[in-house]
Amino acid sequence: MTYRTRRIIFALVPLALLATWLVINPANYEAVPADAPESVEPLGITTETPSDPNTKLARDVLETLEVKGRAPKTGYSREEFYKTWPNVNGCSLRQIIIKREVGDSAKMDGCDVIAGTFVEPYTGQTFTGAQKSDFSKHIQIDHVVALSDAWQKGAQYKTKEERYAMATDPLNLLAVDSSANQQKSDGDAATWLPSNKAFRCQYVARQISVKSKYALWVTQAEHDAIAGVLENCPREPAVGV
Repeated sequence: MTYRTRRIIFALVPLALLATWLVINPANYEAVPADAPESVEPLGITTETPSDPNTKLARDVLETLEVKGRAPKTGYSREEFYKTWPNVNGCSLRQIIIKREVGDSAKMDGCDVIAGTFVEPYTGQTFTGAQKSDFSKHIQIDHVVALSDAWQKGAQYKTKEERYAMATDPLNLLAVDSSANQQKSDGDAATWLPSNKAFRCQYVARQISVKSKYALWVTQAEHDAIAGVLENCPREPAVGV
């Protein structure tokens, strides 16, 4: 199933249900820490018209975001958001996000995906891993709204708890090609978009959703770039807002 035909589902469910979703050796389960994300459910993305009439459209949510210039980058560091991936039931959030993307094809060794195939969203290419090192070398976890970008668009004025929540929110995380992630760096939609044009609507919709959820602003150039993408998919739904 391609990213173009899959639906985003990020319903919040109790953490107790997470253990039934993860295909991991139960011996690895541990008590859930207080700072763990609430849930991580399988990724699915679509450009189809939302079936729920109450679903907000990305273009409408975009117009609710404040538009203004970047704040100074002074004081930024990743540690202002988080120091390391949190553990959920004994597995790191990084491992869980990779498992989410690989889905049913994943072959597991404890918490680690050691083999599997998925359509990588930024390039649109099918990635196949045959061993654990394939995932560690070629797949990175990207913050869809880069932390540096977030810092300059409101996050520096928020509490450390709010910044931590944004940095570890599955809504803001994707397992992607390492090279594409490095090319993106801390760019926003005005400076970088995925080479996979079929994913661009979903990509900017996710950025809008994260910025709405955490009350971050956009620059005028960023707003216009996102609006330009959404002209091709005016019914693209927002996610979880």
